[in-house]
Amino acid sequence: MADDFTARYAGLLTGSYDCVDRIVLNAYYPMGNTAGGFRTWWRRLIGGSDAEGDAVLDNTHLMRLAGRFARRVRAWAAGNAVPVIDCAAGERKHLIAEEYLRTHSVGPGVFMVLVSRAPAMVWDVRRSADGTVIGNLARKRTYVNHYSFHIMDRQWGHLTIKMAGHAPFGAQVLLNGHEYAAVAAQAAGIGFTKEGNCFTGTTDPAGLAQIADTLSQDAAAGRLSQVINQWIYTACLVFGLDLADQQRTFFTYAYSVYQAEYSRNLLFHSGRQMEDVFDAVVDRTRSRLDVPQVTTLFGAKMRPRTARGRRPPRLEVAIETPAYDLTKFKVHFGNLTLKGYTKGERVLRFEGIAHNTKDLRCGRTLEKFAPIVTRLKEMVEEFCTALDCVDIGFIPDGLLDTLPAASQLGSTRVGGIDVNKPRSRAVLAAALALAIAPGGFTAADFTAKVRAMTGQAGYTSRNAAYDLRKLRGKHLADKPGRTRRYLISPAAARIISALLTLREHVIAPLLAGVADPRIRRTPRHWTDIDRHYQALRLEMMALFADIGIACG
Repeated sequence: MADDFTARYAGLLTGSYDCVDRIVLNAYYPMGNTAGGFRTWWRRLIGGSDAEGDAVLDNTHLMRLAGRFARRVRAWAAGNAVPVIDCAAGERKHLIAEEYLRTHSVGPGVFMVLVSRAPAMVWDVRRSADGTVIGNLARKRTYVNHYSFHIMDRQWGHLTIKMAGHAPFGAQVLLNGHEYAAVAAQAAGIGFTKEGNCFTGTTDPAGLAQIADTLSQDAAAGRLSQVINQWIYTACLVFGLDLADQQRTFFTYAYSVYQAEYSRNLLFHSGRQMEDVFDAVVDRTRSRLDVPQVTTLFGAKMRPRTARGRRPPRLEVAIETPAYDLTKFKVHFGNLTLKGYTKGERVLRFEGIAHNTKDLRCGRTLEKFAPIVTRLKEMVEEFCTALDCVDIGFIPDGLLDTLPAASQLGSTRVGGIDVNKPRSRAVLAAALALAIAPGGFTAADFTAKVRAMTGQAGYTSRNAAYDLRKLRGKHLADKPGRTRRYLISPAAARIISALLTLREHVIAPLLAGVADPRIRRTPRHWTDIDRHYQALRLEMMALFADIGIACG
C-alpha cells in the first residue's frame, strides 16, 4: 500500500487490507453472436442434414426452446424445494436473496431462482412467403425472461448467474471478492467480523490482507473461470441444453469482465478519530476536486463523447450524507467512479469502480482480469494520494523568496512565478489538477486545462509552453528524457497546493478582514477556522497599528 494518505494516518490504524469487491462477467457463446455461427450451431442441435436444420429454424421453434427452458426450471425447482420468485420491475433481487439467507440455512448448490424481464439480444428469423427460404437472420434487442440462479459455492460463497432463457443463452455472472476472502479466512482460522461486503474487524489484519490480495494476482482469472465452469453448464444451461446437446454442439462459453470494484479499507483504532480525520479531509479538499480535475484523475486523454440520443456521461464531484454519521465522497467520470466513505464503526473505505471496463482501456477478456484490477488499484492509490496532497501542503524554507526570481533551464533563462498574478495562480491550479494524470500530460492538455479553469480562450499553446518552462525551472514540473509529456511529482503537488492555499485562504481573507476594522456581530455558530481567522484579524490590526500601517 503505497499511497500517502494511508502512510500519514498509519499510527491511527489497527490494520488495512485491499480487496476486489463486486465482479460482473459476461458469459457468451462466440458462435452465437454471428448469423453464420448461430445457423451452424442450430444445424448441429437439430442433427441430420443442413436442409433439415434450416427447415425448422424459425421464430416458432426458437420460442419453443425458450419455453422448454422455463418449464424445466420450474419443474426442477418444484421437485427440489427451491423457491422460484417472479420479480417485478425495479425490485432489488439481491436483497431478496440476502433476506432468504438470513432466515434459511443452505448448502452448496442453487438455493433460489428469481425470474425477471430484462433486455437481451435474440435472433429474429425472417422467411419467404411460402416458408421455404430463410430471407434474413438478424439480432434484435427485446425484453425476455432472465433467470437469476443464486448459488452457494464452497469457495466463493454466494454467487449469482443470470441467464436469458432464449438461445444463445447469454448470461452474467456476479461474484464478490469479500465472500471469497471470508470463506478463505474462515478456513485459515482467522477471526473476523463482517458487515455486508466489508470486514469491520479481524484478529489477524496481516493474514486477512494476504488472503484478500490473492484476487489481485494473475491466478485470479483461473479461479474465476474454474468456479463459473463448475456451475454454469450443470446448474443453469442444462435447462436449455442438456449435457449431451452441449457436447454435441460444442457449446462453450467465453467470458469478459463487464464491471469490477476494488477497495482499500483502513481499520482505525477509534471510530471518533476516523470521523474527525475523514470529515476534515472532505471539508478541505472538496472545493479542489472539481470536474476538470476529475477528468485527469482517470487518465482521460480526450473529452468525453456522447452519442446522439444517449445521456451524457456523469462528470461531477458529490458530497452525500444519506444517513447519520455516514459521509460519502463521490467522484464520477463517465463509467468510472471513485468514492470514499465510512463503513461500520471503525472502517474508512476508498473504492474504485468500473461500471464498464471498456473505459479502463486495458482489455475486457477474462485473461485481462489482473490488468483490470491493477488499473483499479492505481486509481484508488492516485485518489488517496491526491486527497493527501491537496489536504496537506508544504512550503520549503526560502521558496517564497526564490519563486518570483528568474531561473535557468538548461541554457535558457526563464522567468519566475508570481503567485499574486491571476495567470500564475491559474497555471499552478492547472498543474495541480493534472498532477495525478497517469503517464503525465502534454502541453495541449495543459492549455485546455487553463482555458477551462479561467474561461480565457486567448490562452494559447505558446503561453502554455512558456509557463511549463517556468514550472520546470522551479522544479515544480518535470519532463523526463525526450518525451513530450510532463509530470508533477507528489512533492511538487504539495508545494503547489500549499502556495494556492496560502494565497487564497490565508493572505487574501486576512487582508480583506483587516481592511474593515469594525467589529461586527459574531455568528451564532462558529467553526474552529472562524475563530482562528478572527484571532488573526485582531492581532493583525494590532500589529499594523504598531508598525504604522493604516487599516480601513
